[in-house]
Amino acid sequence: MQKIVMNCALVLMSFTAVAHAQNPPAKPSAIEAFGKGVQIYTCKASNSSYAWSLKGPDASLLDAKGSVIGKHFAGPSWQATDGSTVVGAPLNVSTSPNAGAIPWLVLQAKSHSGDGVMANVQYIVRTRTEGGVAPASGCDAGHVGAEVRVPYSAIYLFFRS
Repeated sequence: MQKIVMNCALVLMSFTAVAHAQNPPAKPSAIEAFGKGVQIYTCKASNSSYAWSLKGPDASLLDAKGSVIGKHFAGPSWQATDGSTVVGAPLNVSTSPNAGAIPWLVLQAKSHSGDGVMANVQYIVRTRTEGGVAPASGCDAGHVGAEVRVPYSAIYLFFRS
């Protein structure tokens, strides 16, 4: 556990160094949101085997008071209630310290739309994940095309320039 926490700290430190080297902010800014929803998986055939494949998330983003401030969906994309959106590309993936939880991620913005709070986001960090892992069974020839929705939660940090 301590090794995982240290690895995550190193990832966040290197993320911060890269972020500042590429876009030195005059005043660093971050938004923290609690993501709560589901990870959607589809049963797919590949050669003679079957596996659950991630279709995408469907989650609400909440502030510290529990108010909805946006949503998270396939892309991976995050959209604020003001309509601004950021789409991310993974830079680093770390196994969650919680068994049965989706990985922790560091993503870099690859595109934006709108002029609101997500317009300046350069990096997204997903930590403190719970749940969301694809089922270990249930995907077979009789279930190709079936979807399952697995509950999850996470903390998202949006670093803006």
